[in-house]
Amino acid sequence: MSDTSVQTSPKPVPAGVTADAPRPEVAKPRSRKGPVRRFVEVLASLKLTVTLLAMSIVLVFCGTLAQVDHGIWAVVNSYFRSFYVWIPLFIFFPRTYHIWPKIGFPFLGGWAIGTLLLINLVSAHAIRFKVSWKRTGILFIHTGLIVLMLGEFVTGMFAIEGNMSIATGQSANYVEQSENMELAVVTHADAQHDEVTSVPVSRLRKLKKGDFIRDEFLPFDIQVVKYMPNTGDLVSPKEGATNLATAGVGLHVLAVEQPEGVGVDPDQKYDVPSAYLELKKKATDESLGVYMVTALSLREPQTVRSDGVDYEISLRPHRDYKDYTLQLEQFTHTVYTGTVVPKEFKSRIQLVDAKHNEDREVLIYMNQPLRYQGETFYQAGVLGRDEGTILQVVHNPGSWLPYIACGMVIFGLTVHFGMSLVIFLRRRVLS
Repeated sequence: MSDTSVQTSPKPVPAGVTADAPRPEVAKPRSRKGPVRRFVEVLASLKLTVTLLAMSIVLVFCGTLAQVDHGIWAVVNSYFRSFYVWIPLFIFFPRTYHIWPKIGFPFLGGWAIGTLLLINLVSAHAIRFKVSWKRTGILFIHTGLIVLMLGEFVTGMFAIEGNMSIATGQSANYVEQSENMELAVVTHADAQHDEVTSVPVSRLRKLKKGDFIRDEFLPFDIQVVKYMPNTGDLVSPKEGATNLATAGVGLHVLAVEQPEGVGVDPDQKYDVPSAYLELKKKATDESLGVYMVTALSLREPQTVRSDGVDYEISLRPHRDYKDYTLQLEQFTHTVYTGTVVPKEFKSRIQLVDAKHNEDREVLIYMNQPLRYQGETFYQAGVLGRDEGTILQVVHNPGSWLPYIACGMVIFGLTVHFGMSLVIFLRRRVLS
């Protein structure tokens, strides 16, 4: 056998280049990015993040200035729980300048900015961040922020709040929702039951002056004389002043119209509508009078007599009736010594729910609400002069999301800085 060998000859070296000289690097061809990739990179841009954070600061600043003229909750709904807001220019100047209210500029609302920040964060993770155990903390932090933003959206869209007012020794089985007003027509069927026909105030609002509301369940036709979306305190009519009312409590007081979103109380969450309505018999079209109805809490139901039957009419918060009742056994209201500042509200309630075999006593006080049937009952205030209690009833499907989000962020921060500390200590030991 003969040994065979393979010999290779060196490649020729170009002129002017020595064999030991480093060879020039060959540029790698760049990968062409598709339109989708480029669009996602724009959404994940850090410049977009900074811009949106700056816009959120501007929105908070403008919303704070707007509270000079509007209630807190009106600003929350129009500035922060909206996708678009018109910011009037006069909020930046003293009101003595009398700048025309319609001069302003459009701006992104809180939900729009939050949605874009959410898209920006998700896009950044899709492009720049790589999933690895070293980035576990960062992933938990960012996921917690996403859950927090989703929690605010769920709360703003689906949370329902109302009040349940109970006098001592009495019981209640309905929650009043002040954001949804209704015109209620009530007749007493017997000692235990009432027949109620309600017209949503949104329907009154859509009608023009002179339009009728006709329904087979209503005992009379209702004609809208004037509808006011928001009213302030009622005033006594001055001599010679025009009064639209011809019957009822409107003969003695007038409803004064105010701009929407401006409550009589800075903390007022909803507008207080009022209306002048003419009631007419169905068969003869005979007028029963023009009544002034208002959602102000000091107004009692007014009695209208038609065909020998008495009906009560009132503009009141929408009532959501429950399958259970709460009876107030005892109400305690204490104040700090020498002041009128409330110290403690405490309500001893008997919860009765025959459908679910519930009959138990519960105590509701500060930081100790009642949670039942997906709703939370908080001690909110006093009915009259210690005549009873006012419970705030909240149904919020996203109530636990902020707690989950904060837990995820805390865990992520702990993991991230804990790993950084371990790496730092190892380097100190090795050095």
